[in-house]
Amino acid sequence: MVTELGPATDPRPALAVWKFASCDGCQLTLLDCEDELLGLTERVRIDHFVEMTPVEGAGGERARLDGRGPYDLSLVEGSITTAEDAERIQRIRRASRYLVTIGACATAGGIQALRDFADVDEFLAAVYAHPEYIATLETSTPISAHVPVDFELRGCPIDRRQLLEVITAFLAGRKPQVPSHSVCFECKRRGTTCVTVAHGTPCLGPVTQAGCGAICPAYGRGCYGCFGPTSRPNLRSMVAQLRHDGMSEQDIQRVFRTFNAASPEYAPVPDLAVEERHSPRAGRETRETRPERPA
Repeated sequence: MVTELGPATDPRPALAVWKFASCDGCQLTLLDCEDELLGLTERVRIDHFVEMTPVEGAGGERARLDGRGPYDLSLVEGSITTAEDAERIQRIRRASRYLVTIGACATAGGIQALRDFADVDEFLAAVYAHPEYIATLETSTPISAHVPVDFELRGCPIDRRQLLEVITAFLAGRKPQVPSHSVCFECKRRGTTCVTVAHGTPCLGPVTQAGCGAICPAYGRGCYGCFGPTSRPNLRSMVAQLRHDGMSEQDIQRVFRTFNAASPEYAPVPDLAVEERHSPRAGRETRETRPERPA
């Protein structure tokens, strides 16, 4: 496959993988593809991927890590947390024909977006002996808040099968076929008994996008929401169910402020939790069913 961005000496399309504020887990998902990765490199030229680049080249020289592009496809992991990164993502966007964000940090700000709900200066003072040397933004924002994004692949970490589907789709010039239904569908497909119905276990499955294979419910735990919200989550019903299952207002806010804390779909949760706490139904259910308990 020859594209207008690929160099004349190599007909393979160019792939780049970039890291911003993150744990590297989603990049490692690509390396975990193992046998599939070998086949992928026959079709794609990986021009920039620090995670898989040796410190030294074959001749002992320092390996080049400063990919310049242009690139047919860029995969971006991590959120924007510094002014320098806000400028760097602009350069990457200009050098990339397609840009796909991978993982909760890149698509929703990640766990580090908890700073959005607090005072960053207090965090700096508590963690660093000399916070005056630390340069950071007050928020952790997704890549889409700074540049146009062609596709968002959710997950913490992402699913390797979905990643391969996305890469294949963009190279073939078609839309990636990634499910948008909830985790509940995956539980049904694998024959897992609903942990909420059977045991009253709090579970975010009804409002969480599928992709993990419903691993946690299969082992008796409620869904943690790793893959972020579905396109139109029914948060009012979800909050009411969590209250019914014994969670307090604070517990409800906490379970939504994890991997995808800054997802705009979750913004109504605090108000809904307050409304549910004052509703006659919530009070009656708490007294008549079970005492409040943490997640």
